[in-house]
Amino acid sequence: MKKLFLIVLIGILGHQNGHAQGCVAIRSTGGAICSMSHMDSSSGKSWLFNLNNRYYKSYKHFIGTEEQKQREENGTNVINHSYTMDLYLAKNLNRFWTVAIDVPILANGRSSLYEHGGNAGGPDARHSTHSFGVGDIRFAVYKWLMDPYLHTKWNVQTGLGIKFPTGDYKYQDYFIKNDSTKVLGPVDQSIQLGDGGTGFSLEVNAFYNITKMWSLYGNFYYLANPREQNGVSTARGGTPSAGAKANGSDVMSVPDQYMWRAGFNFSANNFSASLGVRDECLPVHDLIGGSNGFRRPGYVISVEPGVNYRLNTVNLYAYVPVALVRNRTQSVPDKISSDKTGVNVHGDAAFADYVVNVGVSVRF
Repeated sequence: MKKLFLIVLIGILGHQNGHAQGCVAIRSTGGAICSMSHMDSSSGKSWLFNLNNRYYKSYKHFIGTEEQKQREENGTNVINHSYTMDLYLAKNLNRFWTVAIDVPILANGRSSLYEHGGNAGGPDARHSTHSFGVGDIRFAVYKWLMDPYLHTKWNVQTGLGIKFPTGDYKYQDYFIKNDSTKVLGPVDQSIQLGDGGTGFSLEVNAFYNITKMWSLYGNFYYLANPREQNGVSTARGGTPSAGAKANGSDVMSVPDQYMWRAGFNFSANNFSASLGVRDECLPVHDLIGGSNGFRRPGYVISVEPGVNYRLNTVNLYAYVPVALVRNRTQSVPDKISSDKTGVNVHGDAAFADYVVNVGVSVRF
C-alpha cells in the first residue's frame, strides 16, 4: 500500500507547475514535490529528482469569461507558445523534514500584430518575439504534521519557500514596425523569464487512503510577492501613452499567484491514474504590498487527468489539464481608467485549451 501510494504521489505532486495558460502570467510553482518518499521506508532512498516538461499554446482571447471569437476570425489574436523544463531536487533530512530546490528553464515565443505592424496591417504585420533562459529559482522546506511512518492512512504536509528573482524580468527582443524599422524593447510580461520580485510561498499537501486501490489528494500553493512593480516598461521600446501613465500600467507589476487542486487516485500494480480539478489564479490584489502596475489577472479552472507508471525507482508520468472555465478579471489599472472615464474598461487575455505535462521522477 505504501509503495502504491508513493507511485501516485510522486507523479502527481512532482509535476505541480503553475500552468500559465497564456497571457495570464502564472509562473511555475517550482515542482512542489510533496516528500512522499518518506512513505517507502524500505527503499533506503533519501533523494528525489524530478524533470518536468510543460508545453502549451494560447490563442483564445477572453474578457471576463466571454470568449472574443472575433479575434481569431479577424486574425488579430495573440499566439503564445510556452515551454518550461523544471529541474527539481529534493532531499529527505529525516522522516519529518524535506528540503528542495527547483530550477526552471524557459523557452517562449509570442506572435502578434498589435506589437509590431499593427492590427490593421494584415497578415504581413504579424511577427514574433522570443525569450529563453533560467527562470526564478525557488527553495522550499517541508514538514509532515504527523509521523509518516505511523500515519499511513492520511497525513498533511506543510511547506514554506522563498523564490529568488533569478529570471531575467527585463528580457528584450526586436519589435518589427515595418520593412525598415525595428525597435528593441522588453518583451510582453507573459513571456518574461521572471517577475523581478523576491517571493514567499506557502504549501499544504494532504492525502487520504480510502482502500488499497483508491485514495484522495489535495494541494494548495500560494506565492506572495511583496514588491508592487519591477520598473520594466510595457511600451515595448516606445514611449508609454498618457493613459498608461495615468492608470499605472506603464510599468509591469509583480503579482501574487495561487493554485489549488484536489481529486482521487486509482492504483494497480505499477500503474496509477488520477482525475481531479485544478484552479490556478493570478489575483487582482496582492496579500502584501500594492497591486498597481500592468498585470493580466485571471484564473483557469481545469479538469486534470493523469497517468503514472513506475519501474523500480523511476516513475514516468503524463498529465493534461483541460480548461473548463477561463476568466480574465478586471485589473487595478482597468478599474482606475473606469473611474476616471466613467466607461467600463476591462482588458483581455489569451488562454490555452489545455496544457501538456510529461516527466520523470527518480529516487536515489
